[in-house]
Amino acid sequence: MSWIEVFNLVIGILFTVCYSYQIFYLIVGTFVKPRRYPVCEQKNRYAIMIAARNEEKVIGQLCDSIREQDYPKDLVDIYVIADNCTDFTAEVARAHGAFVYERQNKEKVGKGYALEMLFENVQAKVGKDYYDGFFIFDADNLLDEHYISAMDRCANAGNKIITSYRNSKNYGDNWISSGYALWFIREARHLNNARSILHTSSAVSGTGFYIAKEIINRQGGWKHFLLTEDIEFTVDNVVQGEKVAFCYDAMFYDEQPVKFSQSWRQRKRWAKGMLQIVHNYSGKLFKGFFSKNCFSCYDMAMTTAPAFFLTVTSLFVNIVAQITALFMGDVEIEVALLSALNLFVSAFGFMFIVGIVTGICEWKKIHAPAWRKILSFFTFPLFMFTYLPISVSALFSKVEWKPIEHNVSVSTKDVVRVRK
Repeated sequence: MSWIEVFNLVIGILFTVCYSYQIFYLIVGTFVKPRRYPVCEQKNRYAIMIAARNEEKVIGQLCDSIREQDYPKDLVDIYVIADNCTDFTAEVARAHGAFVYERQNKEKVGKGYALEMLFENVQAKVGKDYYDGFFIFDADNLLDEHYISAMDRCANAGNKIITSYRNSKNYGDNWISSGYALWFIREARHLNNARSILHTSSAVSGTGFYIAKEIINRQGGWKHFLLTEDIEFTVDNVVQGEKVAFCYDAMFYDEQPVKFSQSWRQRKRWAKGMLQIVHNYSGKLFKGFFSKNCFSCYDMAMTTAPAFFLTVTSLFVNIVAQITALFMGDVEIEVALLSALNLFVSAFGFMFIVGIVTGICEWKKIHAPAWRKILSFFTFPLFMFTYLPISVSALFSKVEWKPIEHNVSVSTKDVVRVRK
């Protein structure tokens, strides 16, 4: 056995050791009924917090979907921070019933800083105890009409941080949008849902989550500013002993990029943000391995670190193996190519299985033509493999927060119809 075959075998073993528990998640999420919460009196008062940058095309539809909730309207207020906007985001949000604050700051750029200012303004206006909890959304989101009621039941069960089911407005646009969407649906059904069933911590995924006032008051507002502020918020609370709950019945929709250039920029920010998490929180997560929240800390550590480093290392070493085999002859070129191909096929096969199991389990929740759903099972692994060059790029380049343009201006009712 050549050295590159041994190396790839070791990489495969390490992936198995680190992530075999997620195969168990896949089984649990497939065969065990989602955790649900009993109906309760609707009396909690909520603030909807939205950070928006040049989102005039979509912010109105989000506000409308909030106003159309089956939860008492006098208990829900909408707040928007128009962050460094050069369009009519603020005016559109006000016209659709939101309280709007405007922010211009070219030095502290990013969603985390926008949320910090928004929380400061809201608490200055009504005090720290006026709202029982806060929902965080992106401007391109849309809410199912039962969303807040479902999350309210989960909050009344004693959960202080809750994430929800992230679906997509535009699954059927192309292989990029379906790749994103299938990943988030998989995260809902076979990661966070399984975690909820097993009573371990779920993970916040960018948008669509709830925070109890106790958490906000304890941390003094919003205090997470890394490039992936959602994962930072999750990890920071998990190492402090909190658990993120998951509400399967609370569904919202967001818009996925359709241009590869946008996708590259967004996912490079995510990859860089993961590196920031490793730098800032790896020690705390390791200490958490020996706490009562030990498995949740392990799960979050696996979410942020090993896959990234194992993948980048494997890519680099296999490229070196091909070069040395071609020019130095220390390994036969056929052996090096076959070893790399075996690793690729194994990874492709695993992602294909994950995609098709997710698609079959959540078939009715995917709003796209049947042929597009089936095609996405095959393109999903390719979408995931594009993380390889993106991850390498993130290692060696400076990354700044930049907005993603959103253009899918539809209502929730439009989304649930099959978009052709």
